[in-house]
Order: sequence, then C-alpha cells, then structure tokens
Amino acid sequence: MSMTIALVGNPNSGKTTLFNQLTGSHQYVGNWPGVTVEKKEGTLKGDHSVRIVDLPGIYSLSPYTQEEVVSRDFLAGGSVDAILNIVDATNLERNLFLTEQLMEFGIPVVVALNQMDIAEKRGYTIRSTQLGFKLGVPVVQVSALKGQGVQDCAAAAIKAAQQHQVPTPVTYAPEFEKAMRQVEAQLPSTVPANLRRYYAIKAFERDEKTLQNLTEPMDVEDVVRKAEEHFDDDAEGIVTDQRYGHITSFIGSVYQKGEQTVSVSQKIDRIMTNRFLALPLFVLIIGLVYYIAVSTVGGVATDWANDGVFGDGWYLGPGQEQLDEATAAFEEGLVSEEPDPALFGMWIPGIPVIVEGWLDAVQCADWLKALVLDGIIGGVGAVLGFVPQIMILFFLLAILEGCGYMSRVAFILDRVFRRFGLSGKTFIPMLIGTGCGVPAIMASRTIESESARRLTVMTTTFVPCSAKLPIIALFAGAIFGGSGLIATLAYFTGIASVIVSGIILRKTKPFYGQTTPFVMELPEYRLPGFFDLLRSMWERAWAFIKKAGTIILLSCILIWFLSNFGWVDGAFTMLEEEQMDLSVLAVVASGVCAIFAPLGFGDWQATAATVTGLIAKENMVGTFAVLYGGEEGLWASLAATYTVPAALSLMMFNLLCAPCFAAMGAIRREMVSWKWFWAAIGWECGFAYGVSLCIFQIGSALTGAVNPLGLVVAVAIIAAVLFGLFRPDPSKKQVIELASQTVDGAAPAA
Repeated sequence: MSMTIALVGNPNSGKTTLFNQLTGSHQYVGNWPGVTVEKKEGTLKGDHSVRIVDLPGIYSLSPYTQEEVVSRDFLAGGSVDAILNIVDATNLERNLFLTEQLMEFGIPVVVALNQMDIAEKRGYTIRSTQLGFKLGVPVVQVSALKGQGVQDCAAAAIKAAQQHQVPTPVTYAPEFEKAMRQVEAQLPSTVPANLRRYYAIKAFERDEKTLQNLTEPMDVEDVVRKAEEHFDDDAEGIVTDQRYGHITSFIGSVYQKGEQTVSVSQKIDRIMTNRFLALPLFVLIIGLVYYIAVSTVGGVATDWANDGVFGDGWYLGPGQEQLDEATAAFEEGLVSEEPDPALFGMWIPGIPVIVEGWLDAVQCADWLKALVLDGIIGGVGAVLGFVPQIMILFFLLAILEGCGYMSRVAFILDRVFRRFGLSGKTFIPMLIGTGCGVPAIMASRTIESESARRLTVMTTTFVPCSAKLPIIALFAGAIFGGSGLIATLAYFTGIASVIVSGIILRKTKPFYGQTTPFVMELPEYRLPGFFDLLRSMWERAWAFIKKAGTIILLSCILIWFLSNFGWVDGAFTMLEEEQMDLSVLAVVASGVCAIFAPLGFGDWQATAATVTGLIAKENMVGTFAVLYGGEEGLWASLAATYTVPAALSLMMFNLLCAPCFAAMGAIRREMVSWKWFWAAIGWECGFAYGVSLCIFQIGSALTGAVNPLGLVVAVAIIAAVLFGLFRPDPSKKQVIELASQTVDGAAPAA
C-alpha cells in the first residue's frame, strides 16, 4: 500500500537535509502543476512504497507568497497521508506557530524536532514527551545533519498514517471559539469534516484565495466584526495572537534555554555581517572561489581535460614537462643522449587521437571524418573541457550554501538593494542563477510586489550562470592568461548590472511600488556533509553535461555543416579551410555583423557564436571551437583575432544580453504578456550593447586606437546612465504631492 508523507517546515529548519537523508538518491525535481515553484519528490530509502514530498519552506499558511499557496493547496487536496513537520529546536516558539496551523488540516502530524545537536550544545532543555502531550502529536528528536533520529521520525510518520492519528486542533479563548462555531456553521456541506476547522479560520481571516475553493459563497462579516471589536484587533491579528498565546502558555514548561551565552555563530556574524566589513569580505570570498575554480585547481583540471582528454593525450608519470626539459637539454648539447619518451611515463592518447585512428582504420570518408573530429568532438569537447571548472565552482558554492554563509549574503545585500527599491529577496534568484537562469527566474515568484517581481525577472540573468562560465574561462585563458580576476569581474559586473537597472527602472512609472519586505531566519554556521556537497555539485554539473550531449551536440553539427558548405562558382559544395568565408554561415552572419562593429567584434565568426549562444550559452564556445579549431588551436586563434578591449567587450555582451531560449521561455511564462516579455529581452540586449560599446570604445582609446565618433557615443551612454542613477525619484515626488493634497483637503474650517 502506497502512502504520501509531506515534509513541511520553516526555511532553514533543516528540511532539505532531512529530505536527502530520507530519500537518498531516490528523488527527482519538477514543478507544481500550474505554477513554477520547484518541488522535490522521492521515495523512502528501504521502502519505495512511501512517497516523500518536500514542500517549499514557509513560515505560515497565509497565502502571501506562491510557496504558501502551493503548500496550503497541496495539504488541503486530500492526497497526503501524514505530515512530517520539521521544527528547529533552537527556535521552538516561532516554529510551533506553523505546527498549530498544520494540525487544522485533519491529517496525522508528526513533529521532527531537528537540530537537537545544536540545541544541546547551547545548553537548551527540551522535554519532547511533554511537548508531544501538550500538542497532542508525536514528537521525535532529530539531527538530520548527523543522521540521528531520521529513521525514527520516518517510522513515526508511517505509523501515524497507518493508524490515522488525526490531531485535535488547538482550542483557543472562549470568545474566539464562539466565533469559530458561528463561522463553521455557515460552511457549505461539501466541505469535508476534517477540513471544516481549517476553512472556518480562513474564512474568519477573510482569506479570499481559500474561499474561492468553496462551492457556495459565505457571509461571515458580522461575526468577524464583532470579534474584532471584542479583541480590539483585525482578524489576522486575532488569529496570530491566539496561536502565540497558546504556545506561550506551555512553552516554559517544556523548553528552557538556560544561561544565555554568545554562540559561535553570533561571534562569527559580528565580523561576517559587520556593517563595514560584510561587503569587502563578500567580494574577497567570491573572488577566492573564482580564483580556485578558474585559475588554480580548476585551471589545471581544465587544461588536462582540453589538452589531454579532448586533445592529443597526456602522460601517466613525470610527464610532458620533464620530457620537454630533457629534450631541450639534448638539443643544447648539455647531454649526449636523446631522451627516451618511454622513460617519462605512459602516454595515453586523447579522444580525438583514438577516434581518428578508428576512422582511418575503417577508411571513413573525409567529410564524415571532419564532421566527427572538428564538429562533434571539437565543438562538444571544447564545452565539456570546462566541466572540471564548473564542478569545482559548484562544490565551492555548495560549501558556502551548506555552511550558512549565503543566507548572510542575502541579508547583507538587502542593505544595498533596499536603497535602490529592491530587497534581499532579489538575491535569492541571483543565487539560484549561478546554477541556471530558468529556476532563478521561477524563484521570482517569492516576491510579493508585482513591480519588484518583474524587475527581478528582467535583471536576474545578468548574474553569470553555469552555462556562461565556459565563456568566461575561454576568454580568461585565451586573452587574459587564465586570470581569476576576470571571472570575479564578470560576477560582480552582473550584480552591478542588477543594481544599476534597479535604480533606473524603479524611477519609471511601470515599476513604481513599495519595496518588498524581506524577513529570513539566519541558520547556524555548520560544517556541511561531504556527501551532501558532492550530491549538490553532481546534480548541477550533470544538468550541464546533459545539455552538452544534446543541445550543444546538435548545434555543433549544424554549425559545422553551415560553415563547411557553400557556393563556389555557382555550385554548392564542401569548402576548403581557406574558403570558409564563402560558407552559408559566413554569408548569413555577414549580413548582420555590422551591428556589432561598434562593439569591436564585427566579424561573422563572433556574430555566429553570439547568435548560437541564444540557443544555449555554451554554444558560443562550441561555435568558436568549430570555426577556429584548426592547427593553431582555439585559444591561440582568439588571441590573434581580438584585441583586449574587443575580447572583453565580446565576453561582456554575451554575459549580459538575452539569456538562452529556455530562460527566455521562463521569462515569457513569468511575465504572462508578450509586451513584458519583449520589454525584458529588449532591456537586457540594450543594456548589454551599451556596456560593451563603452568597454570597447574607451578601452581602445586608452590603448591608442581612438574612434572619435564611438568615443562620443560611449560618453553619451555613460552620461545617460548617470542621469538615470541620480535623477530624483518621480514616485516619491508623487507621494509627497498626494500627502500635501490630503492635508490641504482635510484642513478643518475655521
């Protein structure tokens, strides 16, 4: 017999860690039907008949955010056999506020008292048996991070579901309960008995979204108003006060914090969230992450992948460097005998060498051999060669997320964003966007303000995703000597672009609105589990690899055909390498490449790479590999083709312009209307064009290649941006004028 257990809890309560412990590898990610909030499902380790559903982290079931709507509708839908409520033992009183709401669904509830190891370390005393007696539900002590109590809470949830141990909803003040009985009496008969308490409270709170599910309209306004007069509060405030009042009535008997001491996390936060040190430390940490991922460990791993696995091959042993030194010594006459390569380790040929040998053995046609080696292996291999850097980057970011630092970054950037009409919630999509822009755009659903949400959708893909890292690494290696500063510059240019766009757009009428409030619980600093880090790294990297094996593969094949075939003397034929300018791709791209001439890359190759990058950003690297993957090599060809200002301009344009097709589709779904979709794409492309033009024109002027007209346009763009940044906010002026009119209109007559 199958059953469904829903995991519900506050953000940062350890819900995801417990989910991973319960399901292991038996899980998948999708979207809730009709909405774009991510859901995770899995099956219980050892019992695949038990389905585990990880609901979004929420603080309550009031429908203010999409996560709350999703969680509430799923629990009320009747498909859940038991609720496993993850409660943070270090913040018991606030977490129980959600627990009391969950008990009103008529579904068996088990409380998993998580992070007990931290609570005990702090000297807290929690009487879980008495807590369970007060609530009327089973309570199990758990440390999900250490794997303690995980099986016990799963067994308790299964038992509660099998025995249908439905909790009794909490009884509050007599006057409140009287109002609840009056409201409940008016509920339609179609409301199930187990959900009547839930719907009665939602009707009392005037929750229109919930009442839309009822088959008959309700009129309980008189009951609600009488209660509001009695309690001298609005309906939602009354319910909140009743819940916390009940929790306060017993919390002291089951929960003692003991002597309050400054925790390790609080000591660390005195530095990490310091008003003056927080931002410099954030820049330093991100810079270090990209330095490791791009320049040092990641650079060595990627060189091995590009030159070895997808190149000529590599040595197992002292290797090529020592052989080169010995050969040079022989050529200079320092030694008398020529070195034997076999003494310097075993040579392992790369994939192209092996495949070329197979193709020669079967006497493969020249065009097919070129397609396989230059198109497929050359194009896809150039993308896959950056997988080591991507895996290292994801591993390091997973450490920052797992230890709790990224939550602090959202808090830190809230101080910055709030000044520009945004909030720390904008950083959540940006954080997700380091993996992929699609879920980042979807995460904007957590922002309540429509104007702030649209602004976030329009700007969040400015932050480099994993698909853009190969572009950064390619130019960093080919033009800038593998500098990690280029990757760091790209990341913070993305954040700066979000801020600049936020300031400018918030001063336009379509984006007027109040700043969205941002409240979040800062988790304890902790040492993340090694296997959790590996799982997070692999899930993100595998998505990148799958794209390289599908979309990038097909794109590289198409690019190879278009760049190797064309018309010569009126005949459509395969071209020689020196005839590539006559190819179909060259002819088509040459028709639009003039658009990019002011940006420094007005050649058809860069245009083709930029356009194919709209399909998938990694395509840019694959396209360059197909077009420039000759004897000189991709990096050497790029270095010989583009100046430093042109290369930086080309890189920045592709990082900031419209995202890939998949992300564009997500923008269209979130924006709902085509008008807003094209506004988003237009802003991203226009912003990227302006930034790249300024980079190239000013950079060229500094290096001695001055274009007077281009320099004037660049200065004009900078002046326009500065005007948009520093001009007065019209929305604030309107508020002042409205307030003045209100005061004048309300002036009493003498």
